[in-house]
Amino acid sequence: MTIISASILSADFTHLEDQMKEAERGGVDHFHFDIMDGSFVPNITMGPFVLESVRKITDLPFDAHLMIEHPDRFVEAFIQAGANQLAVHIENNPNVLRTVQHIRHLGCSPTVVLNPATPPEHLSAILPFVDNVLVMTVNPGFSGQVFIPEMLPKIRKIHQMILESHLPVKIQVDGGINVQNIAQVVNAGVELIVAATAVFKYPQGIAEGIKALRTSIGK
Repeated sequence: MTIISASILSADFTHLEDQMKEAERGGVDHFHFDIMDGSFVPNITMGPFVLESVRKITDLPFDAHLMIEHPDRFVEAFIQAGANQLAVHIENNPNVLRTVQHIRHLGCSPTVVLNPATPPEHLSAILPFVDNVLVMTVNPGFSGQVFIPEMLPKIRKIHQMILESHLPVKIQVDGGINVQNIAQVVNAGVELIVAATAVFKYPQGIAEGIKALRTSIGK
């Protein structure tokens, strides 16, 4: 079963509770939080207080993606705020192993993230220590970008690495996923889908957006 995580970055924050409840009724599996600091990526979004506030709205899992400098400083705050899955980048953290071990020690599921230009080979040492690999299929920083199709061979390579290592690691993608390309990434080995505009800005509504994504992959 493909897991669909709705990214609230594309939600209408003036009606956030209503939209999250509509997404849950529509069958979304997780909620995704894009945490940006204006330094590691060129945008500023939200802190742990947002997760803490909306944790009261739903019992669905929260996965938080830390696109920030010094992510290790904020791991505990986001887990305490309600994150069930926490993603950190390999690019800006020379001690990424220590960070993912700390995430797991605190009872949270660790994910490591690769930007579009980062080769899959950079995963070789960290792969046994994480539950998920998040492949960015756009350059991180803004919602609504166009999917980069050149990421498909990279996803296939990571999928092969996981199979050869006999590890229970799942591949997640984030960036430009919609009804036109979701089947391509699932066929490449992806099990976790982050969808933003394809859910919250779908012309026929949130529930119909989720339904359209599932229909596109037959799940």
